[in-house]
Amino acid sequence: MSIKNLFKTKKLKSTVALALIIGITAGSMTACGNSSADEKTSANSSGKITITNVSYDPTRELYQKYNEAFVKYYKEKNNQEIEVVQSHGGSGSQARSVIEGSDADVVTLALAHDITLVEQAGLIDEGWINEFDGDSSPYTSTIVFLVRKGNPKNIKDWDDLIKDGVEIINPDPKSSGGACWNFLAAWQYALNNNNNDEAKAKEFVTKLYANVTVMDSGARGATTTFVENGQGDVLIAWENEAINSVKEYPGEYELVTPSISILAQPSVAIVDANAKKNGTQDAAKQYLEYLYSDEAQKIIGENGYRPSNQEILKTFSDTFDLNVELVTINDFGGWDAAYDKFFNDGAIFDEIYNG
Repeated sequence: MSIKNLFKTKKLKSTVALALIIGITAGSMTACGNSSADEKTSANSSGKITITNVSYDPTRELYQKYNEAFVKYYKEKNNQEIEVVQSHGGSGSQARSVIEGSDADVVTLALAHDITLVEQAGLIDEGWINEFDGDSSPYTSTIVFLVRKGNPKNIKDWDDLIKDGVEIINPDPKSSGGACWNFLAAWQYALNNNNNDEAKAKEFVTKLYANVTVMDSGARGATTTFVENGQGDVLIAWENEAINSVKEYPGEYELVTPSISILAQPSVAIVDANAKKNGTQDAAKQYLEYLYSDEAQKIIGENGYRPSNQEILKTFSDTFDLNVELVTINDFGGWDAAYDKFFNDGAIFDEIYNG
């Protein structure tokens, strides 16, 4: 039986989840203040600046806190009020929404490739990745496992995920940036433990995805499936999602850090074409620059992301495993090479799915 057939139940559930997410996303444009996306033009005409941040699923809480701090900072610095509209969904889906007309002034997405797609559509100026420090990644993350209290399936590392009877919850690499990081981390583990034999690595991830029982369109949807709906034995998750789930549901979940993971670098950029049209270039730049401030870096750490400021990161050593072995996207030749090999139509993920 092909994995595609094994995924039938999963895909039905994912379709329902996707429909819900589309409905939620359509109404999830929230602002720090009283504006909505539809009020952006009128807000500008009244002298109050409004910018829109199109982001990926798990950053909702982070940007709610950050936007409060930024609004205060901006008012003190510029003597002008500003509001920030938030939009969240799967990173790949969010990139497509901007390409198709979503009026984003900035994008804060799960991986550089999604921002590159917006650049290729002519909306972001070339060289965006060098506009801000750290390849325009003001925070990083990694991929971990979230299991139920007591870890009943004794899941400690990637090889435990391919055992019979283990049910995995994991988002879809076709729509979720986090899912791409998940896939690459698993692939690297398989390479490291099979003398870099790619055939064996493919066999390993094929077995892993055969155990995926629900494949949601985004990382937050996958967390909801595991945590709130009670499905699955393990969630392959952004570190911040796992940390926040353990905090929010004390005594119910445990975080497991695998022996090998990946340095996930969510990226940020000004959507130049929209910002120029909206007259928000300077405000958009200040919005992203302030992510590197000490205040923002502390907010980032408090919300489960790893601050790019190494000194501030060290103050969160009780939150993050700073000794885990992390590969990077450069180990895969960069995102263009990774997409060509793994995620584009007909590439390895499709071979696994259709095999």
